[in-house]
Formats: sequence, C-alpha cells, structure tokens
Amino acid sequence: MYHLKDKTLLVTGGTGFVGSHLVKELVRIGANVVTTYRQHDPFSYFITEGLDKEVIMERVDLVHFDQVFDLVTKHEVDYIFHLAAQPLVDVAYYNPRRTLESNINGTINLLESMRLYQKVTGMIVASSDKAYGKHGEVKYKEDDQLKGDHPYEVSKSATDLICNSYAKTYDLPVVITRFGNIYGEGDLNFSRIIPGIMRSLITNETLELRSDGTFVRDYLYVKDVVDGYILLSSQIEKARGHAYNFGSSDTLKVLEVIQSTEKVLEKKIKYKVLNSAKNEIPYQSLDYAKIKKEFGWEPKHTVESTINQIYSWYLSHFSL
Repeated sequence: MYHLKDKTLLVTGGTGFVGSHLVKELVRIGANVVTTYRQHDPFSYFITEGLDKEVIMERVDLVHFDQVFDLVTKHEVDYIFHLAAQPLVDVAYYNPRRTLESNINGTINLLESMRLYQKVTGMIVASSDKAYGKHGEVKYKEDDQLKGDHPYEVSKSATDLICNSYAKTYDLPVVITRFGNIYGEGDLNFSRIIPGIMRSLITNETLELRSDGTFVRDYLYVKDVVDGYILLSSQIEKARGHAYNFGSSDTLKVLEVIQSTEKVLEKKIKYKVLNSAKNEIPYQSLDYAKIKKEFGWEPKHTVESTINQIYSWYLSHFSL
C-alpha cells in the first residue's frame, strides 16, 4: 500500500460511505488526498471521523467537464479512485435522467481528463454487480455479458463499456471493480438492509422490507472493499484494462441477513414485508476467482464476524 505514500490521490465521492473508509485508509498511509463533494452531512462517517480536516475538499459536480479537468490538473493528480455515483435503484427509477448523467457523464469526464493529462498513473472505477443485469441463479464472471435493462443497471453497464473503450482505444490505465452489497460502519442510507436493521433495533421501529425477503446478494464488508481498491492500484500495470469482481462468502437472502443478525446480537428484529421493490434483480452473486488467483484478494470478514462492532457504531451514531 505504500506505493501511494506522498502521492496525490483524487477520490471522487470521498465523503460518502465507502469513500470515507477509503479516504481514512489513504490518509493513514500518508497519501495526499483530494476529494469531491456536493454537500455536507454533519453526522456522516466522513465528518465524525474528522476526515474533513485531513484532506483537500473540492466542491465539484462531475457532470461538468471543465470543473473535472481543472481539478485533475490543478492538483497534479497521480491516481484516481472513482466512487462518486447516484447509487440507489429506487432513485434511478424515479429520476433516470440525473442517474444516467451522473454515472455515465461523470465517468466520461474523468476518462477525458486522463486522456488529456497523461500524468495520471491509474484510475480504479467502482462499478457494481448491477452492470451484469439478470443472468439467473449463477455466479457472475467478469466476461459475462453486460446487459442492464433498467436505468440504474444501464448506467453501470454503459459506464463499464465506456471505461473498457478508453482503456483499449487510448491505452489508459483504467481498472473496473464490481461488487455486491457493501455494508459497515457509517452507512446512513437506511433503505439498505443492514442500516435499516440497525435503526429498527435502536429505535424499536418495525423494519420495512421493500422486497419479499428472498432476494439474494453478496454482502461484503467495507474494509475488504478498501483493501481491494488499494491492492489493485499497486498492480495497475497488470490490472489495467481489466474488470475484477469483489465477491463474498456471504451470499444471503434478505431474511437470512436478519436471522444472522438476530443470532449474533441475541435480539429480535421486528419487520414487515412490503414487497414493493421496483426493477430489483432477484439473484446476484459474483465469482471472485480472478482477483483471488491473480492478486490474492479475498474477503476477510463476514456479517456474523462484524455485526457486533457495526451495531456499536450505530448506537454511538444515534446518541449524537
């Protein structure tokens, strides 16, 4: 990881849930971090961990090319970790235009900045299992067809294809990463299952399940994702132009996540099945044999091994 020490790193979306954990680790290893933001949440992991005092923050909307290019050149960026996106399937359903503009055009503007300013050593792009679309109850592999058919999934499929195009056409050092449901301390999107569980336990509310409870996803702890990003940045010459799945041994139904949490915390979770989800994919799981074989990455954590510390974090958060 120390290949990044003293380097200038741009983390788009660095004030978000996953971005905050990445920024925290990059600061710890001695990198000079610049992060984009659009607004502040005073109760976010980024702020409560004091990361705003450790990095340079730039108010930039990635859909505006001039802002992006000025940002990259002004700070003489060495590496880019591109995490900024509109990440919610429900929001994409109701606001497809903004989702497509943010997720696709924002990525194009970073790629164009790399093409024009060739001092950037590499870019790690955070994609998603949603880029694959629906393939049935099988483990997705990196060479499977990208066939999103709803706004959020299409935004991810298109972004991955565009990244691959720039890597192949202009020989840019771009790496695509795809992952399932990331969880951990600091996720304040309570429509997601683990933050929702935490809130329902602490506030004694009934947890509302948007799905029917049987939808299957990989659940991946946030620090495993951060380790994967940093590992790939250290192997940029070998990894460039490739996509890598970040999978998990926790391939669980929503109801199984609830049961595992109840078992570890020894608490009963009250929930109600709404079955109101729109455009959700019933089964998604990633085969991560490629990154394990080439670089030795595999998840070190499980829901059961982390849920106690995650619960403790949410207890502290709700006492703020």
